[in-house]
Amino acid sequence: MKKNRAILVMVLTVVLIGLLSFTSIVGFGPDRLGSARNIILGLDLAGGVSITYQAVGDTPSSEDMADTIYKLQRRVEQYSTEATVYQEGDNRINIEIPGVSDANKILEELGTPGSLYFIAQTDSEGNQNYSYIGPDEWSLNKSIEELQADGSIVLTGTDVENAKAGQVTNNMNNTEVVVELKMTEEGTKKFAEATKKAYAAGESIGIYYDGKFISVPNVNAEITDGNAQITGMKDFQEAEAIASTIRIGGLQVELEEIRSNVVGAQLGEEAISTSLKAGAIGLAIVIIFMIAVYLLPGLVAGIALIIYTGLMLVMLNAFDITLTLPGIAGIILSIGMAVDANVIIYARIKEEIAAGSNVKTAIRTGYQKAFSAIIDGNITTLIAAIVLGLKGSGSVKGFASTLALGIVLSMFTALVISRLLMTALYTLGLRDAKYYGKAKEHKTINFLGKKNIFFAVSLLLIVCAPVFMAINAGTTGEALNYSLEFKGGTSTNVVFNEDLSIAQLDAEVKPVVEKITKDANIQLTKVANSNEVNIKTRELNLDEREALNKALVENFGVDDAKISAENISSTVSSEMRSDAIIAVVIATLCMLVYIWFRFKDVRFAASAVLALIHDVLVVLAFYAVAKISVGNTFIACMLTIVGYSINATIVIFDRIRENLGESRNKEKIAEIVNLSITQTLTRSIYTSFTTFIMVAVLFVMGVSAIREFALPLMVGIVCGAYSSVCITGALWYVMKTKVNKKVKLQKKDN
Repeated sequence: MKKNRAILVMVLTVVLIGLLSFTSIVGFGPDRLGSARNIILGLDLAGGVSITYQAVGDTPSSEDMADTIYKLQRRVEQYSTEATVYQEGDNRINIEIPGVSDANKILEELGTPGSLYFIAQTDSEGNQNYSYIGPDEWSLNKSIEELQADGSIVLTGTDVENAKAGQVTNNMNNTEVVVELKMTEEGTKKFAEATKKAYAAGESIGIYYDGKFISVPNVNAEITDGNAQITGMKDFQEAEAIASTIRIGGLQVELEEIRSNVVGAQLGEEAISTSLKAGAIGLAIVIIFMIAVYLLPGLVAGIALIIYTGLMLVMLNAFDITLTLPGIAGIILSIGMAVDANVIIYARIKEEIAAGSNVKTAIRTGYQKAFSAIIDGNITTLIAAIVLGLKGSGSVKGFASTLALGIVLSMFTALVISRLLMTALYTLGLRDAKYYGKAKEHKTINFLGKKNIFFAVSLLLIVCAPVFMAINAGTTGEALNYSLEFKGGTSTNVVFNEDLSIAQLDAEVKPVVEKITKDANIQLTKVANSNEVNIKTRELNLDEREALNKALVENFGVDDAKISAENISSTVSSEMRSDAIIAVVIATLCMLVYIWFRFKDVRFAASAVLALIHDVLVVLAFYAVAKISVGNTFIACMLTIVGYSINATIVIFDRIRENLGESRNKEKIAEIVNLSITQTLTRSIYTSFTTFIMVAVLFVMGVSAIREFALPLMVGIVCGAYSSVCITGALWYVMKTKVNKKVKLQKKDN
């Protein structure tokens, strides 16, 4: 790099940091475009819109309600991946959508859930079911109930298997936007019969959605393949919106809206401020640590992390990603991976300097040798994030979005930004090796010699999970301390005599509720522009409800008539849990295949996955022993452990692969494994330490809900470091030597 170019790099770096800082803090224009203030926050951090629907008619079955809740959950994810849907009482469904404040707009866009009908033009007696009233406008001549009674509704949304927006060329050779429909097996039969009848009579079939006709096509042939098209879309966006809604399917339960409110943050107003402070302090500590350990490269890493943070804030804003506690977990993990990438690079540079290379050569070689470990580690985790985003739902999607974005940005800052800065500083005269440090020669540690001890410790920790879950189930009836997100609870609506602030609710009301319910995981949400407050707790029996009502009356002078309570279902439905499990399984299999492909040895992949399972089970044991609340953050915590564990393991395996390639004596596998773990030990410790610091500061400074999330995450970080260093290499070695030997002996005997 020439000096002029180096100066330009430094100037552009300063400009970039300034621009990102200005954008994040101030923003542009009257709407403060790009400002961190505009990042969409979840219900737990900032509140949103709460809508309550009630089933029309008789009380639906539990199966119909569960089906309706799941389909509505998929539907409202168009507004936010963090939107939640849950049952209240026997016949009500609550929808909570974060990051929005206009309930009427949401209601208008959401429409009447599940109201998709295919209507025959005439009934059995030849009467017209609908009439043409103007350009592209039709009206019903009967009610939906009457049409259902006389059999004029030939299909509903439940008969549609899939819908997608597309483009076709019409008879005039013009491109037309359409919605392409694929019917279910039953829907195909119904549609074939309906189109046969309509074609014979020269009639149309009206497609009626959300209280209006969206298309009334004439039937030109009997359609037996179950495919249909909705025409008349004004643009592709409209077609996408209709297709998205239809894909969810028709609902089993007809709903009507009974109330809608704007609600405040569930975690209280302190959650955001303390999280921001904790993040800033944690980041500052990490940067100071990096400078202290790696000198000039550490300073470069600090600058790269500042740029990473700025880019992350801007991207969260640009992509309208809703930020919640699970999202914060994804960011923490990606910061850890950003630090990790720099640590790998700088450790390599110090090794090259210690080996006698000049600084220029050490920088170039360090980046080259670190490249494969960084790419493999990040891509493996990125694969998991993509699968979780595609297959998961709710908080899983939120976690995946922030993690995927963080991974891409961390690779960019580590491999591009930091390299440009490092080269520029060298070009500008900082060429002395003392600025870069020199790796100390460490005596190879015999990790494999202690593998039996490590395996025994791991087995003991893993066994703790089923043992304590069984003990908990025997004493409390539940294996884990499930929160209301997993098992439901009681929702108590209270109208206070004055408009209490969120801070007052946290300081005055929350302690009273906790004392009565013995529940540390209550959620208080304030209804905007009113004195109404919603209190969600574990399920309360009649005596507990009466005690809570009495306490509210005595402490706050609340009118007993203005207190009402209903049981609510879990916000994490069984279907959502199934989605999460399936997503994790698929992600694990994809990671296994990728590692197998990259390392050309299935034993590397198997060892990595086994270590991953080990970490998850150990953290599960901690949840069981410590009786930490198991809610949405539990899923985020486990997913974080999965990503963190696999990344740390890849780094060690990359070094084993490298040393195996350089070794001429394939019999000294044990020495190679011990050497590889020793060479990467400093990286493992430093990366774990910096990530741990980020979470620890969050634990110390955060509100109670955040602390309950941070504590098991810290356990997972420590466990991930332990398994990577002590377990993965040993597992691979055992598979490589012992298992292979047994297989060969069996083949010889046969």
